Amino acid sequence: MTFANPAKAAENLPALSTESFQPSSHPTFGLRSIVVGPNGLRAGWRVLMFITLFAVLLGGFVLIRAGGPEAFREQYRNQNQSQITITPLLMGGSEAITLLVLCVAALVMGKIEHRKFGEYGLPLRLALRKDFWVGSLTGFLAISGTLLTMFLLHGFRVTGLALHGTAILSSLFGWAIAFLLVGLVEEFLFRGYIQYTLTSGIGFWPAAFVISGLFGLGHFFNSHENAVGSEAVVLFGLLLCLFLRRTGNLWCAVGFHLGYDWGQMFYGVPDSGIVPYHNLLNSTLSGPQWLTGGMVGPEASFLTPLALLVVALIFSRYYPETRYQVEKRQSMPVTVS
Repeated sequence: MTFANPAKAAENLPALSTESFQPSSHPTFGLRSIVVGPNGLRAGWRVLMFITLFAVLLGGFVLIRAGGPEAFREQYRNQNQSQITITPLLMGGSEAITLLVLCVAALVMGKIEHRKFGEYGLPLRLALRKDFWVGSLTGFLAISGTLLTMFLLHGFRVTGLALHGTAILSSLFGWAIAFLLVGLVEEFLFRGYIQYTLTSGIGFWPAAFVISGLFGLGHFFNSHENAVGSEAVVLFGLLLCLFLRRTGNLWCAVGFHLGYDWGQMFYGVPDSGIVPYHNLLNSTLSGPQWLTGGMVGPEASFLTPLALLVVALIFSRYYPETRYQVEKRQSMPVTVS
């Protein structure tokens, strides 16, 4: 038996690259690529976690408050059999609870992702500052301009005062608080954590179109709402996303939401099909549905998209800079074997 020269044998061996021992920089495929991206857990899964957490917390609170599943079902049956009048106290109370649960869910996700609550669109230091009041005034002027045009086209008319004395102040203030809470809930639910997280995954405007579509779909289930009104709500959502992108926070959008809804109550017109209660003015809508919106209210009028377009153009003129920032740092790292 003979042995080869060790030196010559070593020369003939293939070189062993150290690359095979380094972590691969190429994208992975299969289950891992679906769950994990370059910044940790993918945006869609984080949104699903947030929605699940919000639903569980809110559902648990509702069941506990009702006294258990059986008591809840009984209350639900009774509500379906009777007409519920939506008052400022009823609306404000339910929205306040929902807002609290939303904030808890966002705080939990922020703790997991190592982000501050203010990054999701509602920095407390900017609460009720300039952007909020600009949005509130813009929202009120938008609905006022829509109804003024409708009046000139003989579709809207104010018939007198609906309230007198101290009831005027209590109604105006009560609805202002209620609609502020509505604005906070709907803006933070649709354009807060979810918009921020989806933006990190698919970009701002693709996320905005997805969220605005869901925003319109959610309003479709309101009393007397129709497809035209829901389509207008989608446009509202896109306009509110523009506010978010240009101001960098949700306070202008919250203000617009408040101003527009409060304005509909002020003039006594239906809001997404909901009949006004304790409104300041009595008014009538008459004429074709394409002009007045019918039972849905001005939201379903052809004038509303035109008003939103005018608002978008003027707002873009005075807020030309994009201030919304999403930091795509490592978020919720996951190890998958």
